[in-house]
Amino acid sequence: MAQQTQISRVSQQWATFMATFPSVESLAEAPAADVLRAWRGLGYNRRALNLQRAARVIVSEHGGRVPSNVDELLRLPGVGPYTARAVAALAFGKAVGPVDTNVRRVLGRLMGVDVAMSARDLQAIADGSVPPARPADWTHALMDLGATVCRPNGPRCTECPAAQWCRSVKRVPRRKARGAGADGTFASTSRWLRGRILDQLRDVPDAEWGAVVGPIGEHAAVAVGTALLAMESEGLIERDRSDPERVRLAR
Repeated sequence: MAQQTQISRVSQQWATFMATFPSVESLAEAPAADVLRAWRGLGYNRRALNLQRAARVIVSEHGGRVPSNVDELLRLPGVGPYTARAVAALAFGKAVGPVDTNVRRVLGRLMGVDVAMSARDLQAIADGSVPPARPADWTHALMDLGATVCRPNGPRCTECPAAQWCRSVKRVPRRKARGAGADGTFASTSRWLRGRILDQLRDVPDAEWGAVVGPIGEHAAVAVGTALLAMESEGLIERDRSDPERVRLAR
């Protein structure tokens, strides 16, 4: 939930989601439409479906217990290198280094912004830097350092506990932040459009069909139709074969 979503939005949603699905089994057995409704407001709705698919694999192949091994975690639907290592480090104390946007920036600056590193090399550096006795503390610290001190714009180098080892102090490039709407959304993007479509369908009672037609916001009818086709192929929605404008959340 917290990936690319503000933690202030996530905290209450997480509590509600966990109250709705208190166990891996309850999530695995729920209708997909219920999972998508519980995900409302979090965006990236494919994550909700992948989370449920992962829960089903955990129940069927791991006896309902999340695996602790990175390789086994990577085989779960929707789990990539970052998520696998984050779960392994934070939940199971494995000495591996999750690399998110903040960690990538911190390590890249420490090594020197002019040093080009492949994803594999960066991952090796991240894994090698983890103190074996405190992987969770290290992971939290590195992520927080990138979020609060080693920021993309205006990094606070004089306050950084790693400044004495950093090869990029005082020469970190400044970037202009991209603009967004007052609520932090970009109404011209397909992500925004898909979110509005799902919000409409979340309000449709179970088993009933809703009508989704354009335009929606800045998106013409053809863009809405294209979004519906993509969302159907991803398993987010179902369309009535007799009337393609009638849609509902995936069951």
